[in-house]
Amino acid sequence: MSTSISQEYNEFILNNRKKVNGYLNMVLWLFVLTGPAIAMGVAMGIFPNVTYITCCYISTLVIGLSALHLIMLRNIPHSFSASIFALTALDILLFYMCLSEVSIRITWFLVPFLSLLFCERGIYYYAFILNFITMFTATYVSYMYQFTPADSSHYAKILFLNSMGGFTIESLIMFVSGCIILRLASDYYKGLIETNNIIETQKKDMLEKVQLLDAVVRIFDNVNLINFITRTETSLKSLKKNSLSIDFVNQSHTVVNTRLQKYIIAEQHEQFMEFTNLHTLRERLICRNIISEDFISSESGWIRAQYITVSTDDNGLPSAVIYITRNVDSEKKKEAYLLEISMTDALTGLYNRRSYDKDKLAINSSPLPENLVLFSMDVNNLKTVNDTLGHNIGDELIKNASRCLSAAIGPLGTVYRVGGDEFFAIAITGDPEKIRKDISELTKSYDGTYPNQLNISVGYASLRDHPEASYDELENLADVNMYEEKDRYYRENHIDRRRRRRASG
Repeated sequence: MSTSISQEYNEFILNNRKKVNGYLNMVLWLFVLTGPAIAMGVAMGIFPNVTYITCCYISTLVIGLSALHLIMLRNIPHSFSASIFALTALDILLFYMCLSEVSIRITWFLVPFLSLLFCERGIYYYAFILNFITMFTATYVSYMYQFTPADSSHYAKILFLNSMGGFTIESLIMFVSGCIILRLASDYYKGLIETNNIIETQKKDMLEKVQLLDAVVRIFDNVNLINFITRTETSLKSLKKNSLSIDFVNQSHTVVNTRLQKYIIAEQHEQFMEFTNLHTLRERLICRNIISEDFISSESGWIRAQYITVSTDDNGLPSAVIYITRNVDSEKKKEAYLLEISMTDALTGLYNRRSYDKDKLAINSSPLPENLVLFSMDVNNLKTVNDTLGHNIGDELIKNASRCLSAAIGPLGTVYRVGGDEFFAIAITGDPEKIRKDISELTKSYDGTYPNQLNISVGYASLRDHPEASYDELENLADVNMYEEKDRYYRENHIDRRRRRRASG
């Protein structure tokens, strides 16, 4: 038995003890009527050896015992002592009645029987042992001391032994039966507690699921249950839960999709109708729990439509599915924004290295365009500007360089910032030399304050000039050409690059 069940069973025993103590107190108070009842029996000659004073003593004794037990109930209603007191009081009452020659033999087994109500072995064992001792003593006194003739002592002893023999056998049967009843009752109540715990857990889980389902349903614009067995469509968002019949012969779409398809943009209309087609839906959901697609509605922007399998038949075909639609326009916009910033250089607004790698992969996935030209470009003297004028001025130089490159290449290609002062461009043009000249002219017209000059080394490689080259080879050739241009620039301007490198080192 688990700790939780054991604790709950102990709590049950305490509460049961309080309740049974209350009932026993009522029994004690009812025994107050024993005195008047016996007095009536005396008057009718039923109890010839009982006096009226004995009846008064019985009632007085019961009142005293009942009052003491009531006081205990008020102060310690769950206590073991209150239970023991009530059972002891009943035995005292029976003992006194027996000595007073009020012979009601069946009542000897009343006390152990009542103790079974507590469902506690300790109380039952106490009640049984005390009852047997009381019964033995009362019987002994009744037979051994109430026969006055001396010659009757042997006869009294025989009667006593006969009576106690019967009482003992009956007591043993009572004891064994009581132990069995206690065991069965204990197992029964523990089983009830365990079953109740399971039911409560299931109720809690079910309530949580219902609350979760209700919360989920509120998220979606439409939540419909499509039952292929009953051929019905039921809206789970509707309080009335009315079902609409589906004619699978003449009807290929549900009512909600018939309404929605009016707002799907023309470019996606056919795709939407195929996705929501009931005639092919079950086959598309075989061995799948969910299918989903996004569409653009002219009314509300992006919407997401999903079919979720609820149950399947013996062949694995869905017998019931849930169809849901939800507006995901804000999610799509956020997704597009995050994608844009992940592909864009924050300083220049140009595409970044990640975007370049993505476009490079896309171009390599098919034959290279005939007029493909790759440009490798590098801003000259950027380190000198950063070291002498500061990185803010260097950043300004990079931003102006990006403007010149974008203006020179224009719609012919895409410019990427792939490093600090390094740029790359993918262009489709038959005259790459013109683009290089345009870049040179634009940089010459640059008239900044700090610094007042801008120079960019530009190298390129075209597929037309190198028809057998791969993309990577063109990329390397463009880099080589750019470094040749850079070396030429430093020679023409009498700049010792080796000295600059040592100084920067």
